Amino acid sequence: MPQPCIVIASFQPLPGKTHELIALIESVIPQVHQEEGCELYALHQEVSGKLVMIEKWTTQAHWHVHNNAPSVAAIQAGLPGLIEGEIVVQEMYGHEVGDPTKDRL
Repeated sequence: MPQPCIVIASFQPLPGKTHELIALIESVIPQVHQEEGCELYALHQEVSGKLVMIEKWTTQAHWHVHNNAPSVAAIQAGLPGLIEGEIVVQEMYGHEVGDPTKDRL
């Protein structure tokens, strides 16, 4: 059975642009939640102000389909002038150790 694909995407807002960046990302979240294979798509904010999207996809293939979805295109189109640097994306897979309800997302 394929392992779920966990993705962490970090965005550093430009000064004064945090609320606009949050609004942009929040505008597509309901759409992403309806995408096949989306198990988690949740926006968080670090104390430093960086925005972090934590994602869980049923398979890597589902995440790859998401990367070509209109929701991602909408985010990418709205990013110029809102973020500093590049989006940092980490793709990872859990290790099954111990209690299966506590050892992975």
